[in-house]
Amino acid sequence: MADLDPPLFDPAAFRLTPRQAAIVEKARHLGQSVFSPRAAAYDREARFPTENYRDLHEAGLLGICIPEAQGGLGADYQTYAIAAAEIGRYCGATALSWNMHVCSTLWSGPLVDDLDLDPQERRAHAARRTAHYARIVRDGAIYSQPFSEGGPAAAGAAAFETRAVPAAGGWIVSGRKIFASLSGHADYYGILCTEAAEGERASRRNTLYLAVPARAEGVSVTGDWDPLGMRGTVSRTLLFDGVFVPQDAALMPRGVYVQAASRWPHMFLTLSPTYVGLAQAAYDFTIRYLRGEVPGTPPVRRRHFPTKQIAVAEMRIKLEQMKALWFQAVTEARPNPSKEQVLRAYAAQYSTMETAHDIARLAIRTCGGQAMLRTLPLERIFRDSRCGALMLPWTAELCLDRIGREALYEPGETDEAAG
Repeated sequence: MADLDPPLFDPAAFRLTPRQAAIVEKARHLGQSVFSPRAAAYDREARFPTENYRDLHEAGLLGICIPEAQGGLGADYQTYAIAAAEIGRYCGATALSWNMHVCSTLWSGPLVDDLDLDPQERRAHAARRTAHYARIVRDGAIYSQPFSEGGPAAAGAAAFETRAVPAAGGWIVSGRKIFASLSGHADYYGILCTEAAEGERASRRNTLYLAVPARAEGVSVTGDWDPLGMRGTVSRTLLFDGVFVPQDAALMPRGVYVQAASRWPHMFLTLSPTYVGLAQAAYDFTIRYLRGEVPGTPPVRRRHFPTKQIAVAEMRIKLEQMKALWFQAVTEARPNPSKEQVLRAYAAQYSTMETAHDIARLAIRTCGGQAMLRTLPLERIFRDSRCGALMLPWTAELCLDRIGREALYEPGETDEAAG
């Protein structure tokens, strides 16, 4: 194959360790040499990238955040985020759906380890996740993370409507998840649901995170999937109709999800790496196109036009600004971040999701009409990049709302006059 593209984040410039650089290079090599040639077909056919997942398993990347002692690569949050951006550079749908899988190990692993659990609870959780990790490392099991339900729960404003009623040895789960990436293709659906006995009032404090076997009785997939972008994620609707889920299926201990959401907020920033990669892909295409180096296009160079040069400069500035802010935010991911770090995470999410599409827009305008043809990747990058700002739990609108409110108010502060 051709030489690898330069890394999104140069290891020397961004102070990555040799171990980090090796993991990220593995992802970049797989993305450029294997995933990129397949991406157009997955998009055109709205087909799940099954072959890519086999390759991810073979490369060890399904277990990227599983500890090395348990057969994984042992990547931390920052390393995973950079590797995901590299894959998003070559196939956005694969990177975005892979994130849903990786979060099942990231959330149940490093995040839980940073939170408050009593020793007995921690031991029980370690035993449960060991079983989940073994399925992934040994068998190539794919986990998903269906989140949205069409209501306010995914934004953290209400309890999840999918309910888990306690039963002997586990729970009976009923509900639905929409825009459920990997639906029909995952082996386990890592669903967020509310534990509540019959007649009990639902509370966010009682959120459970359960791995529901895809073949369990009562699990079904419904609806069509023909969206604008991210077509290869195959995010159809999941239905759970009285599904029995055993206690050892828990991906987080009881009550820990709400603790994680408040103390480890960067857990919701993991959708953004895909869009960092897409922004880089749009810029890379523009450079190659204007230099007459894109296969399948006439070898006509257009780089001498001042308007093209100015547009490329504008794209580069936007890209560098976005990447610098995003890298700082993922580097700060940790429990109990400061107010400034949380605000920076919101800003990074907003900047990434909006700037990726803005760069893709500029790329099409700069390259001209031929760049809109479906035979070239830019048209797909443009469509995929538009999806990011809409994705819960941190949509572009919610990020703006939270930045403005949390910058102006301290916790518990109101505008009511003191009595």
